[in-house]
Amino acid sequence: MQEVQALFNELLQAQQDKRLPPVSSWQPERHGTIDIRIASDGQWFHEGDVIARHELVVLFAGILRKDEQGYALVTPAERLAIEVEDAPFVAVDMQVGGSQEEPELLFSTNVEDHIVAGEEHPIILQSDPARPYIRVRDNLLASLSRPAYYRLVDHCLSRDAVADDRLFAQSQGQKFDLGSLV
Repeated sequence: MQEVQALFNELLQAQQDKRLPPVSSWQPERHGTIDIRIASDGQWFHEGDVIARHELVVLFAGILRKDEQGYALVTPAERLAIEVEDAPFVAVDMQVGGSQEEPELLFSTNVEDHIVAGEEHPIILQSDPARPYIRVRDNLLASLSRPAYYRLVDHCLSRDAVADDRLFAQSQGQKFDLGSLV
């Protein structure tokens, strides 16, 4: 258990050390589009080809913004609209830290973000049928991969977090409805 908590703390520290540009405050005058698409499985494409360099995807993810006009890669000089099929990120793993009484659910994304579910990063249900997502930053969400979702459900069931046939997750003192069990 101490090894898991040590990994948990290491990932949290990596996220705190990560410095993202202030894309939400940039208001470039030049607007356009670029043929970049983020598929629902989290793969990034440019002009129909997969962007194979993971470092490039992580770089682009750092300048991604969603606003009233949609998703875009933003720099101080320009805003380039892109296509996003579902959520721009995928939560590929979930670890449990904290204590039995005060659990913390740490999600790791395909673009190297590590976030703890809580008030700033709620787990939400959306789409039809309802699917779980976690807010990564600003208006950007990560869908939960099947393995991450199953780990979350397993954790909740082991804590007997069921009420009125609904499953709930708890992290950082927040309670998140994961939907009906029936």
